[in-house]
Amino acid sequence: MTVLWPRMLWLLAPLPILLLVYLRLGARQKRARAGLAGLSTLFDTSSSAARVRRALPPLMFFIGLVALVASVARPQADVILPSRHRDVILAIDISGSMRATDVKANRLAAAQNAARAFIESQPSNSRIGIVAVAGSASLVQSLTDNREELMQAIERLQLQRGTALGSGIYIALATLLPDANINLEQLSQGRSGFVEEEPRPPGSNRSAAIVLLTDGESNHGPDPQEAAQFAADHGVRIYTIGIGSKDGITLGFNGWSMRVRLDEEALQKIAITTHGDYYAATTSQQLKSIYENLSARMVIARSRTVEVTAFFVAVGAALLVISALCSVLWFNRVL
Repeated sequence: MTVLWPRMLWLLAPLPILLLVYLRLGARQKRARAGLAGLSTLFDTSSSAARVRRALPPLMFFIGLVALVASVARPQADVILPSRHRDVILAIDISGSMRATDVKANRLAAAQNAARAFIESQPSNSRIGIVAVAGSASLVQSLTDNREELMQAIERLQLQRGTALGSGIYIALATLLPDANINLEQLSQGRSGFVEEEPRPPGSNRSAAIVLLTDGESNHGPDPQEAAQFAADHGVRIYTIGIGSKDGITLGFNGWSMRVRLDEEALQKIAITTHGDYYAATTSQQLKSIYENLSARMVIARSRTVEVTAFFVAVGAALLVISALCSVLWFNRVL
């Protein structure tokens, strides 16, 4: 709790003196009534209920007076409000291993269905973009709130070779943070592709987030952990989703075979670095549920300072009125 005009709090200084004067006057009146009415009357009116009834109106009046005087200082309070990421990039792995059928109908089809469910669950004012991640990464749909365009972009995803998770993260960041000066050409050559800036606290960017879905290890492009650290330095959370069997699967195609496995440790590290979350999906239904529940997880608490002068005035005025009414009803006098 803070105040805009702290000097006005000095107006509270006389209130304890007024309270002391009131208590002394009350004690003097009590002694006078006791002397006139006799000891029997004093005994009858000294029950616990009677003492509480006598003390309640003045107490409410004093608290109300404190609230009204304090309101002159214009008090402020920090209010915690729910805030949702407005811009979200879906980075989807379209490498050849996504043809595996351990997740029905195959991993890519399951990812597409889950992405559609995620898009439908977002508020109408949120913007979503789509990045395809293979041996290189590309932005297949820029940020938009047009759901039809997003569905068409999901439908256009086609399998390619390789997995460059780092490139996918950087392209997603370049889309979310157009002012971050990310040089994608230099990054593709393994050199620094951005201007050094003062890092922000991880997860502090309330308006942007990345959802990264993959089934394998990164084998092309920039280091995904360095890309994750860059995202963390800009406050962007990355929610990672691993799809497929944890033990891996052997794929055969045109006479050759390859073993693909999920690098859970790398995906967990990306999520931890950026203050996001990691999810594992081994079935299409589980993947769809993850995407649907991710909406709730992406609601972030946001602190906002608001002036509560009106609240103090309302409480103070209400207490003054109630104290006066109680005093009139119980004792036929105002305090």
